[in-house]
Amino acid sequence: MAAAQLPYKQLALFYFSGTGNARFAAHKIAAFAREKGVEATVYNIAELKKDVPEIPESTLVGYCFPTHGFNAPPVLLKFIRKFPKGKNHVFLLNTRAGMRIGKLHTAGLGGLALWLPALLLLFKGYKTIGFRPLDLPSNWISLHPGLTDKAIRFIVNHCEQTLERFTGKILSGKPVLNGLLWLPADIIISPVSVAYYFYGRFALAKTFFASYKCTGCGVCIDNCPVGAIELKNDRPYWTYSCESCMKCMNHCPHRAIETAHGYTFLLWWLAFSLLPLLIIKLLVIMEVISAAFYKNNFDFLFNGSSILFGLIIVFAGYKLLHQLLRVKIINKIITFTSLTHFRWWRRYKAPA
Repeated sequence: MAAAQLPYKQLALFYFSGTGNARFAAHKIAAFAREKGVEATVYNIAELKKDVPEIPESTLVGYCFPTHGFNAPPVLLKFIRKFPKGKNHVFLLNTRAGMRIGKLHTAGLGGLALWLPALLLLFKGYKTIGFRPLDLPSNWISLHPGLTDKAIRFIVNHCEQTLERFTGKILSGKPVLNGLLWLPADIIISPVSVAYYFYGRFALAKTFFASYKCTGCGVCIDNCPVGAIELKNDRPYWTYSCESCMKCMNHCPHRAIETAHGYTFLLWWLAFSLLPLLIIKLLVIMEVISAAFYKNNFDFLFNGSSILFGLIIVFAGYKLLHQLLRVKIINKIITFTSLTHFRWWRRYKAPA
């Protein structure tokens, strides 16, 4: 379709990105749009702060963002909530954890990542004409090593072709509803999405630390897209605002940012297993609850205690961790019990 026949003359793309996958997707879409004669402007949500640009109603609006805990990042949801009402056509593209198995490009899971932003935009009057997950290389290196360069190139090449086809269809006015194919799986995993949004993301924010390799350069603090890292006692400290986007860990010039796997495993075992059990036992001994009630309602008591006290213990444990890291020998012990410390646990950066 020639540029003169395209229903959209302008494209406004908003993205949020940690390691760069969503940024890569947004800029690729913009580049393909410009090739077709469409004026494309790309906005980094992390840099907009309170300044939301005015968008003419004839402009196609796109959102590109990562999937965090099978959900859209809270910073994106907050941005959409403050976005002015309008009648523009909108598309949503979420990047998921793509992997390579042999010659197969495997897909990740999105959960509520597409659907919650779409619902918020619907309430604001927008018409969503595109739902599209994109399985760029998985970057959740707290849980697995970064992929090899060969696997990354394979996945990125595949995704670049997908983005070119997607851009052509969406600019021609055709609805792109690939995301609907994943709706049954997304519904099944939605309880995990909700649990992550209200609980898990706060706990995960308390697993990052700066090892003895940290030089205090401040790169992580200056470049955190949500300003979640503070300097406390001359050491980086991750607050509850952390989105676990992995930008700091993947971009630290000294590989000094780690996930405290050993310490976290021990702390979470205490917080969500041993201590809740001891608390229940103590309440029985003190006759606050009866032995019969304990026997008949153990699961309810245990799960309730875990939820009630778990996050408090995790928060207190992280405060303790931050103090312990000031002791050189303890810092090294915690560092060497972190899987991210080892060279074979690769970091990840999206293509430029």
